[in-house]
Amino acid sequence: MPVYEFFCRKCQKPFTEVMHVAEHEAGVAECPECHSKADVEKRLSTFTAVTSRKSAGL
Repeated sequence: MPVYEFFCRKCQKPFTEVMHVAEHEAGVAECPECHSKADVEKRLSTFTAVTSRKSAGL
C-alpha cells in the first residue's frame, strides 16, 4: 500500500498515512493529533519506482 503525506493546518503538523488508493481517492485522512479532517491537506511527496530490468551482457 502507498504511503501518503498530509499536513494539518489546525495543528501545523505533517503526518503520513498508509492507505489503499481507493481510500485516498475517497477523501483525506484524519489528523492523529486533533482528529480534524476539514483542516487537513494532501501534500506531494517523492517516490521511487523499482523495476525488474535485467542487466545485459552479464
